[in-house]
Order: sequence, then C-alpha cells, then structure tokens
Amino acid sequence: MNGSVQKSFPGQPSMGVLNLKGSETKFRLSRYTPSDDIAFFIKHFWIVSWDLTGQEPYLQDVVPNPCVNLVIERDKTAIFGAAKGKFSYLLQGKGCVFGAKFKPGGFYPFLQQPVSELLDKPLDIDRVFDIEARDIERQLLALEHDEAMIRLAEQFIRPKLPARDDTILLIEDIIDRIKEQPDITKVDHLAECLPMHKRKLQRLFEQYVGVSPKWVIKLYRLHHAAEQADQGRVVDWLKLSLDLGYYDQSHFIKDFKTIIGETPEEYARRVGG
Repeated sequence: MNGSVQKSFPGQPSMGVLNLKGSETKFRLSRYTPSDDIAFFIKHFWIVSWDLTGQEPYLQDVVPNPCVNLVIERDKTAIFGAAKGKFSYLLQGKGCVFGAKFKPGGFYPFLQQPVSELLDKPLDIDRVFDIEARDIERQLLALEHDEAMIRLAEQFIRPKLPARDDTILLIEDIIDRIKEQPDITKVDHLAECLPMHKRKLQRLFEQYVGVSPKWVIKLYRLHHAAEQADQGRVVDWLKLSLDLGYYDQSHFIKDFKTIIGETPEEYARRVGG
C-alpha cells in the first residue's frame, strides 16, 4: 500500500458526497491510494465510519459517478455498478463501511462482460474474488485500523488481477476531457474531440463503464452545479444552465432533480440552511 490518504474536508471537491460541509460532524470519510499494481484498476479505497450513539440518525446523500464499487458492509456486501440517481444512506448508531472504487472501465477486465449488466443488479463478491461475503465482513470490519483493512482487501484482490487493458487508459482520458472541458455538452461534441465515431464511443461505454457517454456528460455537469451550492456560492441558476449547454432552464431543473433528488433552489436552501 502506498499509504497515501485523502480526507474529505469542506472546500475540496465532494466527489459525489452532497452537502459535505453540513455532514462533517456526522461521519469520517477517508480515501486511500492503492498499491501500484492494483492502482491500474482501482482509483482508491474509501472508508466511512460513524458513531451517532445517542444521536438522531443522519441521512447522507450521494450522487452517482461512472464507477463500479466493491462495498463491504455488514449483511450488504456486494459489487455495485453506477446508479442512475441520487443514493441516500441512513447513518445510525455506530458503524463502518469499506469500499474499493474502480476506475471508470477498471472493472470490466475482472468481469469480462458488459458492465451495463450491473445496473440495478449488484454482483455477489464471490463471483469475482475467492472470498465469501460473510467471511470478509467478519474479518475486515473487525479490524481497528484503516491500513489493516486495506492490506486485507489487497490480499484478496491481488490474486485476481487481470492483464492490464489499455482501454481503461483511453476511458480515463475521455472522462478527464468531459470533466475538464465544460463546453463538451453533447456526445457529438465529445466524439469530434477524440476523434471517434459516435456509435463506437457508445458501445465502448456500455461495455466498459456501464452507462452511456450522454449520461456521464450530464452527470458531471450536474455535479458541478451542486458543488457551486455546496461551497456556499450564490448561484445564478439560469446562467449556469446556459453555461452547461441547456437551452431551456426547465430541462436543467428536471435533470438536476433526477440526479440530485430535488430542484436547484430546494437543494441550495437545504445546504445553505
């Protein structure tokens, strides 16, 4: 393990954790860089822990991203594809969840079938790795230190590492373009930039990422919009919707609500309150 830790603090990109500033006292979120061999496929390990003993439960919202996650949680361990909308998790009592976030496209070499098949259909961990869900829950969640959890996770991941697939690097580059070039608002724009035929691009994303390039473009534009409000900025939603390529603000509001779970104004009031 490289030993690199990235902890989430207000003012840093939320990476899909909504209202990060308002939740900092409710749980601890840490992200760790994997060992070099594993890092070709896995973006980071993440650990969420909380102790709300004697306190009210807390509902945390998470926006999806185009990544597969291996999640180890008591009685809920599985491998999950990208969700299509906001996911809400109820934190109560005391607990811990461990995850491995694969790079976009990084899980396909393990699966060797279209990652789109994981949409709304989690995969049992023993379908890919030589470990039963209950065994890894018992072993890993009993550990007290993050580093020990990561070592154990790498022990069962490493024997199953597939050959490196350069398509993962291509997909990384494509998604970096989407994130860094806000003027890319349509799949046609993206295909022209690469250059790559639109249909080939769509097939590539279905196979490796599990969601369409159109959805990924929309997702990152709406991530950006939500983070504007998260950072306490007064947002001109009409201007922002135009900047993101929407010709009609009503379509922007509809898409924002689909992904974030509420309208821009409702979300801004909640995180600002």
